[in-house]
Amino acid sequence: MLANDPVTQARLDLAAALRSAARHGLNEGVCNHFSMAVPDREDLFIVNPYGLNWSEIVPSDLVIADFAGNVIEGRYPVEATAFYIHACIHAAKPRAAVVLHTHMPYATALTSICDGRIEMCTQNAFRYWDRIAYDETYGGLALSTAEGERICRAMGDKDILFLRNHGVLVCGPTVAQAYNDLYYLERAAMVQVLAMQTGRPLHLIDEATARQTAGLIAEDTQQAFLHFESLKRMLDRDEPGWQTSGRRRSSGE
Repeated sequence: MLANDPVTQARLDLAAALRSAARHGLNEGVCNHFSMAVPDREDLFIVNPYGLNWSEIVPSDLVIADFAGNVIEGRYPVEATAFYIHACIHAAKPRAAVVLHTHMPYATALTSICDGRIEMCTQNAFRYWDRIAYDETYGGLALSTAEGERICRAMGDKDILFLRNHGVLVCGPTVAQAYNDLYYLERAAMVQVLAMQTGRPLHLIDEATARQTAGLIAEDTQQAFLHFESLKRMLDRDEPGWQTSGRRRSSGE
C-alpha cells in the first residue's frame, strides 16, 4: 500500500482524533476545535469545520485556512474563535504543530473552581509535571486577535493551558502526541475530581518523585503513537468508511 502524502495523512490523523474524542466524551455539541499546521506550510492550518459533530467528520470535511481567517480549501465555514485562538498559537509557536481545544468535563471542572490545578496525586498526573500553564483571567469569547494573542502569551512555553472558566488547550508536535496528552489529561482530572468528592484530602506526592516519574514517562517515545494507532484500528472496526465516506449535503448547505 502506498503511503499517503503528508497533507492527506494530516487530514486522516486529525479526523481520527476528532472521532476518537467523540468516543471518549471529550466533545461538546458542534463546538471546540482541533487544528494542525499544513505540512511544509508555515501560513496555513487544517481545522474542523463549524456545524458538524466530531463523530461524523471525515477527512474531506476538514478545512484549510490561513491566519487571516480565510478558508483556502473546504466547503464548510470555520467557527470564528477557532481562527483567533488557533491561528495565533500556530503563528507564534512552531513546535505547536497540533492544537487541541476542548471543554472536556473533568478538566473544565478544575478551571471552574478557585485555584483549580492538576495536583500531583495520581500517576497519570505526573506526566504533566511542569508542563501546564494556568490562565487566571476569563477574557470572554475569543473573538479578536487581541484575545487570541493574550491566550497565546498565557500559555508561554508550556504544552498545555487551562483557561479559567472555559476549558483547555493541548499542543504537540504530532496528532498522536497531542491526543495522547489530551486523553490522559482528562483521565487525571477525572480521578482527581472523584477523589475530591469524597471530602478527604488529596494525598500529594513529593516534587522529587513526581519529577522523576514524569521523566520516566517521557522516555517512552512510542506509547503515544501505539495508543493512536489502536484508536484508528477501533475506528476501522466500529466505524468502517470513516476515512473516505462522502456526505450528502442538505439544502441548507
